[in-house]
Amino acid sequence: MKKPTGDLFRSIPPVFYLLIVLIGLQLFIALLTNGFALSQDEAMWHYIGRNWFRNGLVPYSGGTDNKSPLFYIIFGISDLLFGVNYWFPRVFGALFQSVGIFFLYKIANQLAGSRAGLLAVSFYGLSVLWHGADGRYVSYTETYEITFIIISFYLLLNAENKTRIFFGGILSAIALMFRLSAFFAIVALLVMCVRKGKKSVIYFSTGLIFGFFAIIMAGVLAGIDPREVYFYTIADNFGAGSTTDHDFLWRTVQFYNLFFYSEIILFYPLVLAYLFIKRKFDWLLIWLTSAFIGINIIGNYARVDMKELLPAMALIGALSVQYVVDTWHVSFKKVMFIIWICFSPRLIEPFVNVKRLFTGEFQFAENFCHEPFIPPDESASRQLGLWVKATTKPADKVYVAGFGSQVQAYSERISPSIYFNVTQTQAAKQTIFNDLNKRHPEVILVPLFPEYKQYVSVDLRNLVDSLAAKYYQLDHCMFNYDVYRLKPPHLN
Repeated sequence: MKKPTGDLFRSIPPVFYLLIVLIGLQLFIALLTNGFALSQDEAMWHYIGRNWFRNGLVPYSGGTDNKSPLFYIIFGISDLLFGVNYWFPRVFGALFQSVGIFFLYKIANQLAGSRAGLLAVSFYGLSVLWHGADGRYVSYTETYEITFIIISFYLLLNAENKTRIFFGGILSAIALMFRLSAFFAIVALLVMCVRKGKKSVIYFSTGLIFGFFAIIMAGVLAGIDPREVYFYTIADNFGAGSTTDHDFLWRTVQFYNLFFYSEIILFYPLVLAYLFIKRKFDWLLIWLTSAFIGINIIGNYARVDMKELLPAMALIGALSVQYVVDTWHVSFKKVMFIIWICFSPRLIEPFVNVKRLFTGEFQFAENFCHEPFIPPDESASRQLGLWVKATTKPADKVYVAGFGSQVQAYSERISPSIYFNVTQTQAAKQTIFNDLNKRHPEVILVPLFPEYKQYVSVDLRNLVDSLAAKYYQLDHCMFNYDVYRLKPPHLN
């Protein structure tokens, strides 16, 4: 005899209803931002992934960024299945992030029951959507790293046998290969193992080492040089011109904006309450402290870095609120209502962008190429890339000066240099000089907006200008880029 429909719905755990709502919110925010186009970073990863899967150019031979090859697989598959698109990495990222939300529920449920699990899901599922955590970018490396770390904590918390601990080490290795900041969470995992006993440390470390070398060997079989992985993901990311090259004043301002001028302050009272309740430094506080130290050591202070803190903060918040509910017999429904009101993201941009579904682009070509020269947004960069694709041959090399990864990705043309989106370390500059002098691309695009001069060093700009003057003729202006085409050989 079939169960009545009402009984069937009542048998579904409440956490799945929350997950459905949170997945919907993630997709709503992720898909209705950035002019329905790849962001600058996503365009870089798509370009590298496409060159790998479509053109057979493995990472670092077909374009460089400070990410591991493991991450480029997602964008390579995206291009292989759907061509140049922005939605697949974000949909996949939202679903993957939701796996992390579910396992955070399982951790909280293990620690303090299902209501604590629902609180953790609410805290974490809403906070990852915040503007202060760049919730629209679910396709970034943090999504995958943090999800694997959450599952690793769950496995170690429920470690009934050596297999679970070993597998937790493997997942931690995968997290580390997605993003090096996972190292700081792994420190907390190792502390948890130490408290469980020497055998736990051995099993976890064995899994970590095995997973790390298995991924390295898979990369070698794919034709990727481990020395290049080390250089481009670690060695070339420190020092002058690198992404971490910032002075103390810049770091101080960014630290203040990140930790005191964002939604993260909503968690501070809950962390203080947890310290008062527990009166000891447990594994959750070690996790939170390790993540905080990691953010400050790396020192980029990007909003998306805040996601490193959110799982531990969500669990701490859930346990603190659960303690209050149980001690003072507060209405759980009222508490959940307050949390969803206070922690919900401010959804402004997605609603504004809904209009584009009916009115089309915000920026059109006729609004450019006259003063004031403004940088094209994601939508205009996509249009420019598509224009380049339509006016060049598939085999033509195209170089976009400055930070032009979106144009490069949508043009579906290969850059003459592996540094297709300007990188300004000494090694990068030398490579760009060599590549551009060795092979003159058929087309060069030079920005007219002042930000190009503001953020790109003089020597790189002078190189592009000298090549344009000697070997190219001005063909067109599109979206505040001067488009130069290579002169016929007899005119050089």
